[in-house]
This record gives sequence, structure tokens and C-alpha cells, in this order.
Amino acid sequence: MAKGLPIDLSSCQAIGLLGTACLALGGETAGALPVEEFIAPSTDQAALGLVGVYFGVVLLIAAWTLLGRLVRGPEPPTVRSLMLVLVVWAAPLLLAPPLFSRDVYSYLAQGAMVDAHMDVYTQGPDLLGGPLAAEVAPMWQQTGAPYGPVFLAVASGLSGLTRGQIPAGLFGLRLVALLGVALMAAALPRLARHSGADPAAALWLGALNPLVLLHLVAGAHNDAIMLGLLGVGLVAALGRWPVLGAVLVTLAALVKAPAVLGLAAVVVLQIRAGRGPARAVLTTAGAAAVTTVGVTALTGTGYGWIRALKTPVSPQNWALTSLLGRATASVLTKAGSGLAPLAVPAWHLLGIVLTVLAIAFIWLRRPRLSPLYALGLSLAVVVVLGPAIRPWYALWALFLIAAAAPSTSVRHRLAAVTGVVALLALPSGAPAGTGELVLAVSGGVLAVVVLWQVNQAARTPLRESTV
Repeated sequence: MAKGLPIDLSSCQAIGLLGTACLALGGETAGALPVEEFIAPSTDQAALGLVGVYFGVVLLIAAWTLLGRLVRGPEPPTVRSLMLVLVVWAAPLLLAPPLFSRDVYSYLAQGAMVDAHMDVYTQGPDLLGGPLAAEVAPMWQQTGAPYGPVFLAVASGLSGLTRGQIPAGLFGLRLVALLGVALMAAALPRLARHSGADPAAALWLGALNPLVLLHLVAGAHNDAIMLGLLGVGLVAALGRWPVLGAVLVTLAALVKAPAVLGLAAVVVLQIRAGRGPARAVLTTAGAAAVTTVGVTALTGTGYGWIRALKTPVSPQNWALTSLLGRATASVLTKAGSGLAPLAVPAWHLLGIVLTVLAIAFIWLRRPRLSPLYALGLSLAVVVVLGPAIRPWYALWALFLIAAAAPSTSVRHRLAAVTGVVALLALPSGAPAGTGELVLAVSGGVLAVVVLWQVNQAARTPLRESTV
């Protein structure tokens, strides 16, 4: 009987490795390159690189999908073997240029500003000047940093170590991101066991999925260290160290603010462990307050990050409330109304109100939900109704839902969404033009054709040659 392409751990590992290798090679001409190395998208080099990147993205998605079948099969791979797959897939991206976003250059510039004792919350990188500031996108040149003191301290430390050298800084930030991914991978099995879920399935969805590799590793986003700290903080709160858990979750929130919702999970976990509600709230709030004050005093950056959370979003951001705001503004403009400029802010405000109400409903009206699952749903609400959205924001919710989803159907739907979202950004981080879209689709289609041909070859029985 004809057989298809054999699915085993080695095959999945090899296909994914080829995918990330193509990503790294294509990124050398089509990635978010430094200004001095920029290659115009119209050149043959950039076109070939873009095709190569999307060829690699589709291979990676295919490898991850096949690995998911193994995880759900009769003899699933162990957690240790999945960790090895993650290391192998991530390896080619270690020295690759930044991909899918230029945010990493903003991180470097903001770290240099802190190192130079500039107020990074009221001033943008244009005040810094020089090569680092030149790498930051024009929209963000005069925008304060929306990140907390923990991440800015890390970025400042790297600035001091690398002395403003861009390649060394990029490598340092990627190592920080890899540390965050490692903490995520370490936390997921423990969180899954607490929730009664399969640790291997949680690791597959929460740490091995393409969004982690494309955006947290290749893009070196600080969301990696936020989620890593959040994960280990929740693991600590599951055990006998709720205060340590609150400290770690607070540190995560001092990287990026959405992680502060993790404190609610720390409180609920204590209550379910038998601690009184008042004591749980006071202990968690006290630990969070002391950590915030202590870290802020040590870093010397102040509390301006709270005000900087109002950082403007891109005019073309495709968040739901931004889309509705622009559509409303267009209608009002055509109607000759002077209220058009208020449309986007009004929708953003409505999104914030709905977010607060939805989170309150999740925690107060659904008390039987797992605290980890409730936290994942809450972060999903923040992403969907927030004023700005990026592909990697989906990982805020995905990380926790992977470990705590009450059914496999939820994980299957999230996996399908992951595969689609992984295709939504160009490797340069720039908006997509028609030409770039054609090249990206061509690269993806080429990967599908190659995989189909390999599968067909495997299905064709070997014929013995006759002499």
C-alpha cells in the first residue's frame, strides 16, 4: 500500500530547521536591516530574500503542524525532546538580522538614552541623535518609551556593554529574548500539569508555535522576557512561594504593563490554596508595591512609564477599535461633521471601558474558571479591544491558554489562528505593497509545492530495477 510522507520527530525537526534557516538567509536581504545595510525592495536581492523568508515561514508552519499530529498521536514525544526541537529550530535565527519589526532598534536607542541619563519617558530617540536614533522609524523618533523600568534597565545595561555598537546590541537583545523564551518553555509543563492538561501539548502550542520563533526570537521583542517572568511567577505562586510569585509577576509588569493582570491570578491561587481573601490580597499588593518602588529607585527611571502608556499608535494600525474609529471618521467626514477627529479617540475609550467590563466579568462572574485560563482570557480581551495590535501580541493570551484551556477544541482553534497570524507581517517590518505581497505569496506557494512533491515522491512505491 502506498505510504505518504513519514511523520516522525526527526522529519519535523528537519523541516522546521530548513524553514528557520531559509528565514535567516532571506532576512539577510529582506529583513529589518540597519540603515547602512538597507537594500531597496525593488532590487533582485531583496525580492529573492522575501521569497526565501516566506518559503521558510510556510515550511516552519508545516513542521509545527506535523509535530502537533505527533503530540496528539499514540506515542507523543516527551517534553525533553520537544525542548530539543525548540533549540534546533531557534538556532539559525540567533545570528539572523531582525525580522518582521524594527522595534529592536527602538529598544537599543532607549537603552542608550537611559545610559546617558536622558528622560526616556518624555523624550524620543531624536534627542539622542547619532547612528542608533537613525535606525528608529520616523513615527517613533519623538515618542517616549512605553516600557517599564525593568526592561529599560536591561536595555541600558546592554548599551553600556556594547558601547552603542549596533550588531553587538542586536545580539544582546536577542539573547535576552531567548532567555525569556527559555523561561516560557520551562514554565509551561508545570502550568499545564496544574491545569490537568498535557504538558507536551501545552509546550507545542505555547512555546514551539511559529509566532514565538518569528517574533520573540527573530524579532527579539521584549514580550519574551515579560511572558517568561510571568510564567515563572505563576509557577512560584502554584507552589509555596506566593510572595515570590507576586514579585516575579510584578517584574513582568515592569517590562510591559499587561502582565499586571497576573497579580489577580496570584491572589486567586492563594485563596484556592486555603489562604484568606484579605490576606491574599494584602500579601500580593504589598509584594507588588515594594517591588515596584524598589526597582524604580534602583533604576532611577522614575514613574513616567505610567504616563507613557498613552503612546500614540500607528495611524494604520489594524486593531479593532482603530479600524472602527477610522471607518466612523470617514463616514463623519463625508457627512460634513466636525466630530470626525473625535471618532478614533472615542472608539479607543469605548474599547478601554469594554475591556474593564469584560475582565471584571471573567474574574467575578466566572469564579469556577481556572485562574490561569481566566488570565489568558483577560489578556485576549486586552489584545482584541486595545488601541493597538501586533501579531506577537497574540502570544500574551496564547501562552496561558495553551497551558490551561479546558478542552482540546480550544487549542485546535488557536493553532489555526496562529498559522494565519504568522503570515501577516513582512520581514522588513514595513507596510506591504502589491509587489511585496506577490513575492510573499510566491514564496509560500513554492513551499507548498515542494512539500507536496516530497509527499508524492514518498507515496510512490519504489520499483525494483530489472537487468
